[in-house]
Amino acid sequence: MLRIHEQGDADFESTLAGLAHRGDADLERVEPAVRAILADVRARGDEAIVELAKRFEEREVERVLVPESVWRAEAKKVDPDVREALAAAADRIRRYHEHQRDAGFRYEEDGIELGSRVRPVRAAGVYAPGGKARYPSTVLMTAVPAAVAGVPRIVLASPRPTPEILCAAEVAGVTEVIDAGGAQAIAALAYGTKSVGRVEKIVGPGNLFVACAKRLVFGLVDIDSIAGPSEILVVADDGADPRIVAADLLSQAEHDEDAYPLLVTLSRRMADAVAVELEAQLAELPRRTIAEASVRTNGRCFVVRDREEAARVADVLAAEHLALAVEDPDAMLEHIGAAGAAFLGYHTPEAAGDYAAGPSHVLPTGGAVRFASPLGVYDFVVRTSLIRYSRDALIAQADLLERLATLEGLEAHARAVRFRR
Repeated sequence: MLRIHEQGDADFESTLAGLAHRGDADLERVEPAVRAILADVRARGDEAIVELAKRFEEREVERVLVPESVWRAEAKKVDPDVREALAAAADRIRRYHEHQRDAGFRYEEDGIELGSRVRPVRAAGVYAPGGKARYPSTVLMTAVPAAVAGVPRIVLASPRPTPEILCAAEVAGVTEVIDAGGAQAIAALAYGTKSVGRVEKIVGPGNLFVACAKRLVFGLVDIDSIAGPSEILVVADDGADPRIVAADLLSQAEHDEDAYPLLVTLSRRMADAVAVELEAQLAELPRRTIAEASVRTNGRCFVVRDREEAARVADVLAAEHLALAVEDPDAMLEHIGAAGAAFLGYHTPEAAGDYAAGPSHVLPTGGAVRFASPLGVYDFVVRTSLIRYSRDALIAQADLLERLATLEGLEAHARAVRFRR
């Protein structure tokens, strides 16, 4: 089931090159439908969201904005051990993200004061999917960084939010909850409705409709990224345990049929051993149908000659999750520029990053880690450049400013300097 490609095979490089472009998602296919949903919600607000929930989800929505007393009461219905686990994870995520706080800066140079002011956005929307599975962890991983950044309004959008989702919202610092999913939820957050105030930033993963809606509202609001299917790349040397490598691959395969479980090994022996383990573990997996489809469709193994080639392949693939099950993983990571989250060594499961290690598990997918970063506090702040000239400083720099303005043929710019001499 796991397709194996050995270095030197005729299709090795072409397969690798094809996977490097896996981020070319088919958003155009759903764009007309998403545009119609966005326009409907923009025009009719809450009424449209209620009707769309009935059409797409076959359910009645009593009210889009869930009263705070209602959702907080629902949050308290979870078992105490569940609340304890969510609170412990939130605490670890909070401590990590506190290191990302940016206080801004100011300095003076030749009578010119310069700096950068950092402030949080006024409102952020965090989306938690309600499809094949529920992810309270995603609520923590999106809302906690926003809370650490100091965002005063954090709005959770999730269809039919469960007590576990709402408990996660409570411990993460969410202030409002809306019962909406899909493109209509993104529309409510971006445009606002009678009951839902619009936000300035929308983050969180979702299906193709959610991803397309986020792309279409970008510019009116900011977004984190266009998320695609989850993916993991495990690089395993002969010291790795094939059983653990297979489990790591399946930890992402069970998310979605379109997920990418990818493997690089230094020997055919390891590749074959992992393939056997995958079959054995799939037979016992509760979400076997989903994981099996993922492995069958997108599972690939690249067998390479040495560590240098393993690093090259990993860098080309630019994976969301990079697990380095190798001796001296730090040395290998030095040669891999593109990775969303790196899991170093034999004893570091990707699942730790999904739940409680600390960094947000909301990561760029489809190779976007080449130019994008994990979700963090920096996603929920805006920066203002600060500039102040003294009169003496302006006079000292006036000739330079006027010369550059004249170079570009902008006389009004030059006068704005000259008249201040």
